[in-house]
Amino acid sequence: MKAIIEYNSRKIQIDVSKPLDISIPIDTSKKNVNAWYIEDPKIAPEKIDDYEVSVANGAVVNFNTIHFNPHAHVTHTECVGHITEKVHSINKNLKHYFFVAEVVTIAPLHHNGDFLIGVKQLRTALRNKKRDAIVIRTLPNLEDKKSMQYSNTNPTYLSEKGAIYLREKGIKHLLIDLPSVDKEKDEGKLLAHNAFWNTAGEVRMDATITELIYVPNTVEDGEYLLNLMIAPFENDATPSKPMLYKIMK
Repeated sequence: MKAIIEYNSRKIQIDVSKPLDISIPIDTSKKNVNAWYIEDPKIAPEKIDDYEVSVANGAVVNFNTIHFNPHAHVTHTECVGHITEKVHSINKNLKHYFFVAEVVTIAPLHHNGDFLIGVKQLRTALRNKKRDAIVIRTLPNLEDKKSMQYSNTNPTYLSEKGAIYLREKGIKHLLIDLPSVDKEKDEGKLLAHNAFWNTAGEVRMDATITELIYVPNTVEDGEYLLNLMIAPFENDATPSKPMLYKIMK
């Protein structure tokens, strides 16, 4: 089913029947993605007066409680409140949900024992394109990313110069298939987070970072319409379900 959306005075045609889901769900029935040194998420029936509320136990409904951390267990979208003393809410600062995005595939550079995404790679990927969002798929792109145990693995990260470039390029929404845009252990500097949100200057309250996505290999690099759907949590970060729609020429 085709739809035409007017976006920034541009008419964009998409097939709404062909969404491309790039989120990783919480799924306790198998090995869940995990980062930041905490236990696995839990989904279990609530107990009331020692009675387990589930249909299997004779109740008329299933009544599960979920215990998780958005930064560690699931695709999530965060605002600058993630790194500021005042905890700004992603639910209050993300006010629009459709954006033109560029999907790019990047092979990380080896630098001083780390793997990182550098500014030259981003310049090559984006060139003179004007986009609101960038979706970064790193290589190798194995399905293991959906169940990766990232703690103490020093994953690939985004360089500070790369984050500055994206900010100056006008990218408002950064989506990446890693647990963080920053190095796992960086003495709390959070260089890429700070650079992207411009915390040393005029803070970009409406800019977001989405981490722990997974972009299947069947999704080609190029221009898409992004629907950045979030759960309505008044928190610095919330689980999200970013969906891509190929823009029809």
